[in-house]
Amino acid sequence: MFSGSYDPDDVVFLLTPVQLAPTPLAEKERLIQTGRCHYSEMIGEEYLPSQRYVQIFHEALDRVRERFARHLALLAGLIVEARPGDITLVSLARAGTPVGVILGRILRQRLGRRVAHYSLSIIRDRGIDEIALRFILERHSAASVVFVDGWTGKGVIAEELRKSIVAFNETHDVALEPGLFAVADLSGTAACAATAEDYLIPSAVLGCTISGLVSRSILNRDVIGPGDFHGCVFYEEYRPHDLSRWFVDELTEAVGQVANLPSDWAGWQPARDAERRTAFLQNAMCQFKIRNVNYVKPGVGEATRVLLRRVPDLLLLRDRSLPDVAHLRLLAEEKNVPIRVDPSLPYLATALIKEIDG
Repeated sequence: MFSGSYDPDDVVFLLTPVQLAPTPLAEKERLIQTGRCHYSEMIGEEYLPSQRYVQIFHEALDRVRERFARHLALLAGLIVEARPGDITLVSLARAGTPVGVILGRILRQRLGRRVAHYSLSIIRDRGIDEIALRFILERHSAASVVFVDGWTGKGVIAEELRKSIVAFNETHDVALEPGLFAVADLSGTAACAATAEDYLIPSAVLGCTISGLVSRSILNRDVIGPGDFHGCVFYEEYRPHDLSRWFVDELTEAVGQVANLPSDWAGWQPARDAERRTAFLQNAMCQFKIRNVNYVKPGVGEATRVLLRRVPDLLLLRDRSLPDVAHLRLLAEEKNVPIRVDPSLPYLATALIKEIDG
């Protein structure tokens, strides 16, 4: 089984390692925006972060470690309430994978549950990997499955998950629960979450070197056969720089230092700011003359993704002095992306993707 750079006991990636030449960033953006290629058909170059950027990651982790550990513990408790028997964690690759690994350890070690953990692909406008789902259901009950991710931004993937699972249930006569369990639900679209805060989820800061050395998922029929799982690139050459196991070990230890896991798991309420955040998205499209809502990426996690692997046009910050956006300021500086401060921003950060003609 393929586990990336993780311990095989922690996760099985239901992904097919493939060889796919990277597409230059500007060309990839042009192909996406003109509709000539879906983003999942291409992969960009994955560069190692600078020494300063890695330092900012470690500083961020030190700062949010306790809060993140408590939120992971709370999310594990919410899962226990929702799944009374064995638990099959299904994390959404790749951002959900580190979260799924840590949740699996909490559920086994602190809460005494039997847990399996798989990571599979879900792609906007393409849906979930049904071959991977069938693989899981041949081995585990539908009642045990819970889908997990790190955060929601606009809620696009949560909605993609819901639609995919509803259709899958109808086609295969099963009853998978389509709700998403996330650490931070910024959009009010998760079934359960530990918080609605927009804060720095540490695993959002890095790419493959904190996610088992795997790329984001790929669905390109030139390299993925009809019976294959969705694909990924495995970056073996980056193993000397890999922090994946170290990170989950660090957070497992941090959760272990939480003296008492929460005993009342019933406190989750959807994001109170959901309506204000939706209004902001609509206003931003008008203000910046953006034709496609997919070019507005709200929240620290989504803004980080834009600055790492898309062509950003503008970075909006609520307060540029906040430590949670220090890595975004550095990325914007390195890529000559302008920053605008807006104290009324309902997120700590939002990135706008540059619209490319032709």
